[in-house]
Formats: sequence, C-alpha cells, structure tokens
Amino acid sequence: MNSSKNTGKLAAVSALANVALPAVHAAGSDLIQVALIGCGGRGGGAAANALSVRRGPVKLVAMGDIFPDRLQKDLTKLQTQFASQVDVPPDRQFIGFDAYQKAMDCLKPGDIAIFATPPAFRWVHFAYAIQKGLNVFMEKPLSADGPASKRMFSLGREAQAKNLKVGVGLMSRHNRAMQELAKRVHDGEIGEIILQRGYRMHGPGGYFSSLPKPAGITDLLYQVQRFHSFIWASGGCFNDFYIHLIDQLGWMKNEWPVKAQALGGRQYRSSPEGIMYVDQNFDTYSVEYTYSDGTKFFFDGRTIPGCEQIYSSYLHGTKGSGIASKAGDCGQPSSLYASQDLTAKMLWESRVKPEEQDPYQNEWNDLVDAIRDDKPYNEVQRGVEASLDSSMGRMAAHTGREVTFDQMLNCDFEMSPNTDKFTMDSPAPLVADADGRYPVPQPGIVTSREYRA
Repeated sequence: MNSSKNTGKLAAVSALANVALPAVHAAGSDLIQVALIGCGGRGGGAAANALSVRRGPVKLVAMGDIFPDRLQKDLTKLQTQFASQVDVPPDRQFIGFDAYQKAMDCLKPGDIAIFATPPAFRWVHFAYAIQKGLNVFMEKPLSADGPASKRMFSLGREAQAKNLKVGVGLMSRHNRAMQELAKRVHDGEIGEIILQRGYRMHGPGGYFSSLPKPAGITDLLYQVQRFHSFIWASGGCFNDFYIHLIDQLGWMKNEWPVKAQALGGRQYRSSPEGIMYVDQNFDTYSVEYTYSDGTKFFFDGRTIPGCEQIYSSYLHGTKGSGIASKAGDCGQPSSLYASQDLTAKMLWESRVKPEEQDPYQNEWNDLVDAIRDDKPYNEVQRGVEASLDSSMGRMAAHTGREVTFDQMLNCDFEMSPNTDKFTMDSPAPLVADADGRYPVPQPGIVTSREYRA
C-alpha cells in the first residue's frame, strides 16, 4: 500500500458501503449518551463539542482518566457550561488504566465513546468500543508505529462491518473552506499540483520538552502525563503537532506521499535554569515528501522560541497556486490564484456561513448526523494513513534514511507492545539512564529504528 490509490484496503471499504447492515443507534430513545476517556486538552474540548451538536439530545454520563485532577478539572468546566447535559456522579468517574472499560460499560450500543488519551492507547480502546457496539470519536493521531497502524486498519474494517460510526479528529476535513478548496483543486482550477509547502514553526507547546522525572510519580505515569515528549506515547511532537498539515495537503493532492527523506536536530535542550531536557523530540524538522508521480511536498517544523513564526500551508499548480490554511491548522479563508506569488490574480476566496466556521464543531455535527440518519461514516482508514505518513517523515528525520510508506507500515519495531496490559504498577516502555535521560534518535547511527530501546 503506497498511497490512497492503492486499492487493497479501499476495495474492502467500498465493498461494505452497499451492504445492508443493521442500524446501530442509541437504543430505546433519541438520547445519545457519551463517555469521555482521556481528560484535559482536547478531551474536554471534544466533550464540549459533543454536547453542542445541533441534533441532540446528547448527555455526558461517564468519564475516565488515570489522573484524578484532570478528570475533575474537565468535569467542573463541563458542568458549568452544560449543567443539564452532564450527569457524571462519583460512581461514573473512573481512574486507572482500566477506566476506559468501566466508562464504556456505562453506555448502551449506539452511544458514543470519546478517545482523547495519548495515541498509544487508541487501538486498545477502539477494540473494546467495537466489542460493546459503540460509535466512536477519536482524536488524532491514531498510531505511531507499524504494528499499531496495522491493528487500527483491521479494527476500522471491523467497525465498518458492524455499521458503527467513527469520527477521527482531523478537523481540516470538516473545514467548509477546505472542502470547497479541495473540490476546486480536484476539478483542475489551478491545473496539476506540482509542489506543496507546509510550515508549523513556533515556540514550545504542549509537553514538547520535559525536565527529569520528579519524585512521587512512576516512570510510566510520567511518560503518559507528558506524552508529547515520548515517541511511543504520541509519535512525539511531529505526529501530534504536524499531522493536520500533512493530512490536508495529501487531501488536496488526492493521494498520500509514498516516501520521505528528512533532517532535523536537537539544538536547545536545556531549560533557562540550565537543566537538561530528557524528552525525545528534535527542535527542528525538515521533510521532503514525494508522491507517486514525483511531485514534492516540503514540510518544515520548528519548535524554538524567538524565531520567525510561520504556520500555514500552500499548493502550487501548473495554472496557479493556492492557500489551504492561512494561519494555524486550518485558518480561513482558503484561496486560489492565477499566479505563483499568492498575492496577485485571485481566482477564489472561501466564504463560510457563520454557523459552520468552527471545524471542531462541524466534525461533531457530521458524526451525529450520520448516527441519526444511519449513514455510512468511518474515517479510520484515512486517519491511519495520515498517521503513517506523519510517522514516515518523523522516522526519516530520526534515522537519516529515506523511508517509504510500505517500510513504515511494515517496520516491526513496536515501541509499546504491552499497552493493553498496563496497570498503575507497570514498567514504562522507556527506561531512563543514571542521569534520568531517555534514549533519543541518532540519525546515521541508529538507522533501523528511531532510538535504541
């Protein structure tokens, strides 16, 4: 499978599209119940979007996390904003690595489970949701290595066979401006795509860099808590920060890059106080992605304070050019030009209705519409493909080698093989050295995997 034009998995999905399957809906009433697994950050945001859909009623009835403070913070905020739609008493607040099971056990077939935990847990939680007959909304990325990606592909097909609706948090696909842009580009308004550019360059965000583990927390909990810092947990900052631009430009090209070569490095690896950071991230990444026809997509990522900030994406065709995201992951307006300098001879600029400006809310409205109307809805395959292309670029930078899509998919280095067996007392997938530092990528030295395990 080298791109979305490879037909193996696509054929399986297409074959299911016309099969008469039983409707899976919130049984017994119009109420859709929701369980939030993974609080904080996008978890609370996704729950708020779920409770704001245009076609209710929707109610939050269970929550799960491994950190009690995160659960309580989200619960308090959601109760304040959606008092009548939040019913999560103490006996439906679950803490621990088995909290996902207990939270989903509170739902009926056809309800919705939200997965906003670190991506390493995605396949574990998704498998249980399918077993329970639940619809799912899961945050991106969906995987960080080949073995997890293969599991997610298989689980996506299983969910489709059971007529479960599955949304993936690549909200660019629900950006109404980009939807119109994609149609115009695919219809040839700027000719054949010959070059794409994506940039996400700003200061440190999320848990990009981490100081040595403090006392009072296990290695495992520390690595889960600061998941952006550890490749096994999230794909590092590359997958979590950069996947949106990779996804949207693959969408505009209407296929996925088939190979990547890249460079990057760790330049600023200590705190202002001089304490060495122990995370696995590079400060800079520069990736040359190549499509099957030889077209190039250049991506630059930088997470260094005080530098020029550029956060946008562009496409160039034989008859003109375009701006996909003007600022941020999917900043509007999108636009097309009959020139290459992106300032002259504008052909089109997006205009979006006020009620559809927010792609985060759009993706939830679209998911619930599919549930209410029993329409086919499964975003898993392209979510995994976007995750794999992100991982392909990351691995190319971390190893100093060209990496193909097939090599990434079939790389047998599983960074966290026992995620489904974690308990609060489990050892962590990474072990720190005597100085509290974790293994980091060494391009040109460690080349068959991303770091020495």
